Amino acid sequence: MIDRRALVSRHDPELNGPDPFSPLSVGNGEFAFTVDFTGLQTFLPTETGSIPLCTMAQWGWHSYGRADALGGRERLRLKKYDAGGRTVAYMTDPEGQKELFSALRVDPHRLNLARLAFASGLGAELEPAETQATGQRLRLWEGRIDSAFRYRGEAVSVQTLVHPGLDVLAVRVESAALASGKLVFGLAFPYGSHREDASDWSAPEKHETGETAWGRSECRLFKRSLDGGHYFVALRCGPACSFRRTGAHEFVLVSDGRALEISLGFSPAEPAGPPPSWEECRQAAAVYWADFWESGGAVELAGSADPRASELERRIVLSQYLTAIQSAGSLPPQETGLTCNSWYGKFHLEMQYWHAAHFVQWGRPQLLERSLGWYSSILDPAKDRAASQGYSGARWPKMTDPSGIDSPSTIGPLLCWQQPHPIMYAELLRRAGLGGAALEPLAELVFETTEFMADYARKEEGSGRYVLGPPLIPAQECHAPLDTLNPTFELEYWRWGLAAAVSWAEGRGRVWESAADRWRRVLAGLARSATASGPLDRRVYLAYEGCADSFGRLARDHPSMLLALGMLPGGFVDRSTMAATYEAVLKSWDFESCWGWDFPAMAMTAARLGRPEDAVDALLMVTPKNKYRPDGHNAQDAGLPLYLPGNGALLLAVGMMAAGWDGDSGGAAPGFPADGSWTVKVEGIGKLP
Repeated sequence: MIDRRALVSRHDPELNGPDPFSPLSVGNGEFAFTVDFTGLQTFLPTETGSIPLCTMAQWGWHSYGRADALGGRERLRLKKYDAGGRTVAYMTDPEGQKELFSALRVDPHRLNLARLAFASGLGAELEPAETQATGQRLRLWEGRIDSAFRYRGEAVSVQTLVHPGLDVLAVRVESAALASGKLVFGLAFPYGSHREDASDWSAPEKHETGETAWGRSECRLFKRSLDGGHYFVALRCGPACSFRRTGAHEFVLVSDGRALEISLGFSPAEPAGPPPSWEECRQAAAVYWADFWESGGAVELAGSADPRASELERRIVLSQYLTAIQSAGSLPPQETGLTCNSWYGKFHLEMQYWHAAHFVQWGRPQLLERSLGWYSSILDPAKDRAASQGYSGARWPKMTDPSGIDSPSTIGPLLCWQQPHPIMYAELLRRAGLGGAALEPLAELVFETTEFMADYARKEEGSGRYVLGPPLIPAQECHAPLDTLNPTFELEYWRWGLAAAVSWAEGRGRVWESAADRWRRVLAGLARSATASGPLDRRVYLAYEGCADSFGRLARDHPSMLLALGMLPGGFVDRSTMAATYEAVLKSWDFESCWGWDFPAMAMTAARLGRPEDAVDALLMVTPKNKYRPDGHNAQDAGLPLYLPGNGALLLAVGMMAAGWDGDSGGAAPGFPADGSWTVKVEGIGKLP
């Protein structure tokens, strides 16, 4: 039996000095707060590639309104493509309409809701030279950050956490510097921005902050107004404090004693009462996080002879925490979660599999279920999108916001591998035991998703087979849309999705039975994945049919042909051909161009091929985008300093390697080497299909 508290706690991130590239966060999936070494947001980072310090919620969005001023989405000119005799229009061409094209991509964007920081007794920013970090630890078991520093020689201790069920930040500070007035708190509100830090501090005239005493004297209510939108922040602190406004959007909170407890509640509508106290939040967080770690899955690698085991175990533990606070909300997450903006805060639906499918596998299905209601809420826009392109069913967007409206892009609207994802989520949840009435909303998603898939696969004149594309951009996005026909991964995902949907149709009545007949016809007629002689003179799978440069000029970005047997069970994949394909990728690929989820995805393929040594090597490959910082984040580059699909993919791969998959060898930890170099204990993890 795994001592879970010992397993988790030995990987508590500990920082002994300022690290703007690895700040710690607390959150609950709906709301998150990221801090510097002071436990607040005192020193905003300026270094290239550093991670911004933001306060973000799933509901926290802002729009400039520029697109409306330019005539709105209706004015956007679409580019027409010939899809095998059917004309389909996509919003992929910015030429002659760059301003509107850009405005529709930028709005809406996520908003930094507030900054809570330490300030000097006069309310000014602290001087770094007068502030010395003495230690900081994220206590994973409690969901709390403990920070210690010295300010002008005085010791300061800070505890920071977020309520597990409410958008409430709670902070407790103790220091003689509070009682002496050397140290106070600054609360400030920025204007919205699409930039990485989601903040514009230079435009005070563009927004309003109203403030009133509320209930008891130690409570304040702030009403924020930005471009027609509103949100509220409720402040609660102890009686030994005073409060003053220092600017249009800036406030100072002063303690009369050496300890102060603060809770800040954030909401899109005016709250009915003050937020819970610090102590109430602390107790709730302690109960929640202990239960989180005690339930669900766990993998322990202690005792392994392989020197990489400790680092892999650290990544596993921290990835569970980060995805729980960043990727487990009521909306699909953006690639940087609730830490900062990437792609303007919008979420990419093809990435949600990597973000969140592991929650089901690791025994926490409710953390994926939270976001599936959103798919139902945008079903009508998804059906409208399909109909506007001449298809039946529902076509899911690629880059979107809570509205479910797709964003214009030269690439995004032509992607399709996000389409079968709702079927995958439904299948994973059904395998995990979800049944009865809880399955019905998912059944509707499965039906409408599959209706589009069956219609999107066109019947090719002459051959009679059903094909995908062109126009199409595959998961490996470096390919031209008019060249791409029958990409290997997408074809296999279509097969898997159609077959799964047929199984859902059993016993569901005439409408489903009639649809399932169509789905079966398409499934039976789908083209086979293309192969050719590869760089090792063995037959390999190509990126798509006719792509002679699959392992030459185009051997970069995602090696997506591997996903057909890895992410997917590969029911129509020839294993010897895929083994040769894997070797061709190892020989030919530019791994520096890969992304964080590619390495776990490769590990999944290697595991299914019975190559556990290769699986571990892929998972821990030393290459720029496969590094994990002290806080557990998978950094990509200066423009993407964290990347949660990498963390989620790592959990999927490790869970599969440790607990297995349908049709595995039946042995313990079938994806890890059995030569004695790895000691793997696993609890609470289910098999993948």
